[in-house]
Amino acid sequence: MGAGRLYAAVAAGGFRRYATYRAATAAGVFTNTVFGLILVYTYRALWDEKPHLGGYDQAQAMTYVWLGQAFLSTLALGGGGVEDELMERIRTGDVAIDLYRPADLQLWWLAADLGRAFFQLLGRGLIPFLFGALCFPLYLPADVGTWAAFLVAVALAMLVGFGLRYLVALSAFWLLDGTGVAQMAWLAGFFCSGMLLPLNVFPGTLGEVVRALPWSSLLQAPADILLGHGDPLPTYLFQAAWAAALLGAGRLLQSAATRRVVVQGG
Repeated sequence: MGAGRLYAAVAAGGFRRYATYRAATAAGVFTNTVFGLILVYTYRALWDEKPHLGGYDQAQAMTYVWLGQAFLSTLALGGGGVEDELMERIRTGDVAIDLYRPADLQLWWLAADLGRAFFQLLGRGLIPFLFGALCFPLYLPADVGTWAAFLVAVALAMLVGFGLRYLVALSAFWLLDGTGVAQMAWLAGFFCSGMLLPLNVFPGTLGEVVRALPWSSLLQAPADILLGHGDPLPTYLFQAAWAAALLGAGRLLQSAATRRVVVQGG
């Protein structure tokens, strides 16, 4: 089997694996929908007081809310990606088996995470977004080109998200338990991705800083393309630069870590 076919099979396996958890998926759809409703009414109150806050009208703000709920599990902004399993395999020493596979460790887990992400987008993210579109006046572009540009940005967001979480997972080589690092990354990601509020709302230097960080590639960048506030090409270059930097850093950290693999307990 060629390398491309191998990683495609790993991605397909990741998709099928998460598709088997039907009860968990249904519960996730319900949870995302409920939290979406809470945020929608919070945003409506805020935008009633400050129309066009962050350059968005109220319909665009409502759309942003439901995009956030669609991306929450897709990009594992609150955890739940393959990094949890990888950290556990590092802790127990099972990662030694992974290193003996005739496959690259980073690409293997990237493929698995992409399969997971595409399932979560379709299985858990799409339904809350459609619910929001049916129940609230959202900003939905009519041209196919905007949607296609948006999907490219989503794919790049998946790469950036994995790059961040892979670095977090590799910390377990030194810490053995990466839970603390994962929780700090989760808090930083929630705030800096725009999950709580669009980054366009953040004032002054704070806004400039958070928009320059890699987390802005996850939600804010695709949302701005869909909402007509972002030029696709510069957005892609920004996301691709962060994806390359993070994956490159992960490659270097992986090389350093695997030279000193310690199998806990023996």
